[in-house]
This record gives sequence, structure tokens and C-alpha cells, in this order.
Amino acid sequence: MKILLLEDDIILSDLLKEYLESHSYAVFQSFEGEEANELLYNQKFDLLLFDINVPEINGLEIFEKFRDIGFTTPIIFMTASTNFQEFEEAYRIGANDFLRKPFNLEELKIRIEYIEKTILMNSIKLIKIGKKMSFDLPNMCLIRNNIKITLSKKEAEIIKYFLLNKNRIISVEELIINIWEYAKDPSISTIRTYIKNIRKNLNNLSTIKGLGYILKI
Repeated sequence: MKILLLEDDIILSDLLKEYLESHSYAVFQSFEGEEANELLYNQKFDLLLFDINVPEINGLEIFEKFRDIGFTTPIIFMTASTNFQEFEEAYRIGANDFLRKPFNLEELKIRIEYIEKTILMNSIKLIKIGKKMSFDLPNMCLIRNNIKITLSKKEAEIIKYFLLNKNRIISVEELIINIWEYAKDPSISTIRTYIKNIRKNLNNLSTIKGLGYILKI
């Protein structure tokens, strides 16, 4: 799991990074809002771990801007503040969890594992798509009748995103925001090509004219 950690307290940030990396998480540190904002535009993360009160732009403002354009990466907010309005605002804009400082490192690990299991499905090996088709999450490939179907990296990422958001209409813009890095936006025709290739194996991926695509399971 790739985590973006926004924490302006260098000692705490280093402690969190060391602890999480000891449990096999890849942690990218940021100490101020603008830096975190830039990282979000240029890289893709599996989880955000954000302090709220940081220099330049606070964590709530950064996340709200990205959520408003269709960003779905899960987030855990942290704060030492006792201001209930911050807690309320965090959940209003789509926070997945909230930690009051100081907190136990083991508690943080448990909360991350819960997000992995319930939102990112990282504890699942095979996802059933149809009677004869499954998606192998660890190997990012399709399996039909026990035969492995090799996919390109982006095709596999797109299928995984549809599975994370099954039975919901996904716009082209949402796909781009959540799968491609900001500086590498694909053309609409590129997206259509990927969808066309995916449909060769998934006939339950439908186009909703003018809105996007939906994987019905």
C-alpha cells in the first residue's frame, strides 16, 4: 500500500513513517499543504494520512478540492485540536476515519487494515465477476475457467476500479482522476480503446450514454 503522509511535526512524521514501513507500507512524507497538493497531482496513492492543521493549505481544504472533482482515494485525518467543527467537517467532505492526537500506533495500524479490507479489498484474493469469470487481485489478472487472462497494467487498474465501485456509473473524468497521474491524462479515444479491450472479456461492462460506464455484478 502506498501512503501519502501529511504531517508538519517532523518527529511525529518520522515516527509514523518508520512504524508503517516496518509493516510493509510505502510512505511518502509531506510537511506542508502545497507540497502534499503537488504530490497528489503527480502521483497515485492508495491511502492518505493527513494532519489537518499544517502550513499553507490545511488538510481539509486539500482533500475537499480533490474530492469535489471525483477523487476517491480513502483518507484518515489526524488532529490534536478539540474543535468539534473540524471533526464534523472532515466527515462532511468524505473522510473515512479520524484520529485524535495523541494516538496509539497500533490503533492507526488497525484502522488502516480496516480500510484495506473494506474499501480497497486488499485482503481478498479472488473477486467473482460472473459464473465463469473472476479477478485475481494479487496478480491483477482475469481468470476464466481456471485459465489466466493477461491484461495490460492500465486495463487491470481500470477493472479493479470498476470492481471497487461496482453497480455505480463511473464517468470518464472519474476514471482519469483516480487512475492516471495528473501530468499523464489520456485522451478520450485512449479510454475508449481500453474499455473496448476490457469488454472482450467482461460483457457486463455497459455504457450509459452521456454519463460513463457501469459494471453490473
